Amino acid sequence: MNDESQNKMGTPTPEELREQVERTRDELGQTVEALAAKADIKAQAKGKAEAVKEQAAEKTAAVKAQAAEKTGTVKAQAAEKAAAVKEQAAVKAASASGQIREKTGQAADLVKDRTPDAVLEKTAQAAAQVRESAARAGQYAADRTPDPLLEKAGRAATAARANRAPLIAGGALLIAFLLIRRSRGRNR
Repeated sequence: MNDESQNKMGTPTPEELREQVERTRDELGQTVEALAAKADIKAQAKGKAEAVKEQAAEKTAAVKAQAAEKTGTVKAQAAEKAAAVKEQAAVKAASASGQIREKTGQAADLVKDRTPDAVLEKTAQAAAQVRESAARAGQYAADRTPDPLLEKAGRAATAARANRAPLIAGGALLIAFLLIRRSRGRNR
C-alpha cells in the first residue's frame, strides 16, 4: 500500500473497503450455499439413493454374470457325467449280454453232453414230426389264408429262418428238459 491508498492513520481507502466487502460477500455466499447444501437432507438422501441404486445395479449385474457362468459350467459337467454314465452302462450291458450268450451256449452243450443218445434220437424224431406237421399245417393254412396275410407270414418265416440255429437249440433244450424231467418223475 502506498501513501495514497492509506491515509495517515493506516485505515484503508473507500475503494479497498468496497473490494474487501465484495470478497467477503462472495465468501459468505459460498459459505451459505455450502450450508444450504448440507441442510438440504432431501437432496442428500436423493443423491445417496442414486449412488446406492448404481452400486446395487452393478452388483446385480456381476452376480447375474457369475450365476450364468456357474450354470453353464454345471450344465457342461452334468452333460459330461451323463455321457460317461451312459457309456459305462452300454459297456456293462454289452458285457452282460456276452456273458449270457456264453452261459446259454455252455448250458446247451452241457445238456447235449448229458442227454442220453436215446433221448437225442427221440428229440430228432419229434423234431421231424413237428416239421412234417408244420409243413402240413402250413400248406392247409396257405390254402385257406388271404394273400395279404400270407405275405406277412412269409416275412415272419424269413426272419425265423435267419435265426434258425437259436430256435432249434432252444426247442431241443426244451424237449430234452421235458424228457429228463419226465424220466425222473417215473423213477421216483
